[in-house]
Amino acid sequence: MYESNFNRIEQKYLMNKSQYINFFEQIRKHIEKDKFCAANICNIYFDNENKDMIINSLEKPLFKQKVRLRSYNVPKITDDVFLEVKTKYKKIVTKRRIKVNLQDFNHYLKTNEFADQDQIMKEIDYLFHLYNLKPVYFLAYDRKSFHGIENTDLRITVDEKLRSRKNNLNLNEGDQGKYYFKDDTYIMEIKYKDALPLWLVKSLSDLKIYPTSFSKIGSVYTKDMEGYLC
Repeated sequence: MYESNFNRIEQKYLMNKSQYINFFEQIRKHIEKDKFCAANICNIYFDNENKDMIINSLEKPLFKQKVRLRSYNVPKITDDVFLEVKTKYKKIVTKRRIKVNLQDFNHYLKTNEFADQDQIMKEIDYLFHLYNLKPVYFLAYDRKSFHGIENTDLRITVDEKLRSRKNNLNLNEGDQGKYYFKDDTYIMEIKYKDALPLWLVKSLSDLKIYPTSFSKIGSVYTKDMEGYLC
């Protein structure tokens, strides 16, 4: 089993196409592409019947968490994927994840049995039982990833074509879904540990790109309550 831990500050921004093009033109000498720059991110989000975790997150508490299963591109049933628990306290985001076999995880959902329960899996298993979690939404988007040349702890990701569904809730069922935005809207996340560099702050300010509290799963849920995925 693979596991990893992330602890950082994350800030989101929404950009139109013009802002997106001009922003990356301004900062291109300060960043470079990640090793796997382009990916189709597929997620299954878990919650209970009442969507308590999603609703709690929308209320902007000091502490919130989410549980999801993630793959980079559409996997086969025998492929490995990432099982994650993501928590946020104030501005600090902590993500703990393990690599699991998709077929084994589907077996876990049916039986509550997982052969190799390391510490992170035990924590996630506890959350599944505490909240009676089950798959509730599929979300996908196309992502481009970059990091700072001088500061590799600085990461910038840009997501587009946000889409979702609430049926066929398995990662190997394809990446089809209903598109959330009707236009070219880009969701940018800047992830860092200490402070943003001045060149980045200046570019954001020049192009009037402002921080937002946009949540992909929260926004999809809110639209779904209005009949978006019916």
